[in-house]
Amino acid sequence: MRIALVAGEASGDLLGAELIRAVRARAPEIEFYGVGGPRMEAAGCDVLVPSSELAVRGLTEVLRHLPRLVRLRGRLYRRFAKDKPALFIGIDAPDFNLRLETLLKRRGIRTIHYVSPSVWAWREERIKRIGMAADHVLALFPFEPALYEKAGIAATYVGHPLADEAPLELPRAERRTLRQLTLRQPVVALLPGSRVSELEMHAELFIEVARRFHLAQPDAHFLVPLVNRETRLLFETAMYRQGANPPPMTLLYGHADDAFSAADVALVASGTATLEAALYRCPHVITYRVGRHTASWVRRRLRVPWVGLPNVLAQQFIVPELLQEDATAETLSQALLNLFEDRTVRSRLAGLFERIHHALRQGSADRAATVVLAELGSRRQ
Repeated sequence: MRIALVAGEASGDLLGAELIRAVRARAPEIEFYGVGGPRMEAAGCDVLVPSSELAVRGLTEVLRHLPRLVRLRGRLYRRFAKDKPALFIGIDAPDFNLRLETLLKRRGIRTIHYVSPSVWAWREERIKRIGMAADHVLALFPFEPALYEKAGIAATYVGHPLADEAPLELPRAERRTLRQLTLRQPVVALLPGSRVSELEMHAELFIEVARRFHLAQPDAHFLVPLVNRETRLLFETAMYRQGANPPPMTLLYGHADDAFSAADVALVASGTATLEAALYRCPHVITYRVGRHTASWVRRRLRVPWVGLPNVLAQQFIVPELLQEDATAETLSQALLNLFEDRTVRSRLAGLFERIHHALRQGSADRAATVVLAELGSRRQ
């Protein structure tokens, strides 16, 4: 029996890998294939196309890559329609996966969409489209299933895998020793994003923020997790363009957990990394920049006042958000300094983050595997 999957980006690769392991722990005979990253491949997925092919953000960027993405989706549809897998699972990447799921569902293939699109934030009209595409939705956040139940769509809250991975007790001293950092010196984590387009937009800004923070805190050291060689090269190029004597930085391949565990504060591009910062109890400032047209389009459709996941989960601004024109080196560095210098606020945030952690720590891979195996069971009936 075979299951086809399409996962977009690094976060989808993580979800897919954990799901594959959880399903195989109960049904080792099941095979997986499709679009994935190195984690899914290591878990035993036959990767036909790397998930980096789907890593495109922003309205203008998507339009530029649209012909290629349409061709890729057509190729995958023909392959899966011919193979007739027992189940298709689209992991995140809703603009790509929902259309593919709809086409496959029409061919009689059961479909699951893993990670509810942010219909609670914007484009609520997508719920009807999701119902046409997916037989079941796996939701990462506790407030999401009610939205689908109201629309008559099967949905299950499974929790978030990052909450399962993150330890409840944090080895801060150990992580600093590992990086040859003292417990007394200021440590700042910088996470400019996981996509090439995010590095193009954020790298020089983040480096300038670090430079300004370092002027105020000369002992500060900066940890910069980057997901692959391409994003690392972009960041290094930005450092070169910024001139001589950059602030002291350690560039890491991945290891965002190490950076958050060791850091006093962090500057984080909006996305899954903001949730990871919260799970590792790291006070942070959220920022993001996109093209002007994309920003205008999103603002007209946004239904909530927050973009950062910790704020969405708390339903209030517990983490500062400085976006678009507000995201200047001056404002961001000052926000980071204010956060670093206010130990009371940092302690309060750690308590709020701990509550978020417990709420999301549900054994998500096992819960998702239970739904997957139930869908396969219903197919056999």
